[in-house]
Order: sequence, then structure tokens, then C-alpha cells
Amino acid sequence: MQGVVKVYDPNTGAGVVVLDEDRSEVYLRAGSLAGSVFRLLRQGQRIVFDVEEDGGRRFAHSVRMGSDGR
Repeated sequence: MQGVVKVYDPNTGAGVVVLDEDRSEVYLRAGSLAGSVFRLLRQGQRIVFDVEEDGGRRFAHSVRMGSDGR
């Protein structure tokens, strides 16, 4: 999936990403950037990621640069 960072707190690692596909939101949580080339994110930054559901909420993980071809 691909989206844009709406908000990101570098102190907690938490944030929100707006999906390009349908403008819905997924969450970033502490550890979402683990294994990624990113150390932090900035508002408005375009990212590519996978989505997992946990406790009824959707979370971004495996955050990476580039385009997924959509």
C-alpha cells in the first residue's frame, strides 16, 4: 500500500498515515520503522508499507521508500 504521513511523533514512534487508495487512515506504532531505511518520518512524506490488523485497528509496518506500482 502507499500513503502519506499525516502526523508522526519521533519521540513515541506513533503516527497516522492516509492511504492513497481510499483516504482511510492506518496507524504507526512504536517499532513500525524497525528494519526500515527510515529513522523518522515527516508530515507529508510519501511511503510504501504493508498493513496488518490488530485489535480492530489497522497498522502500517515494513515501511519503505518508492512506489508499489499503483
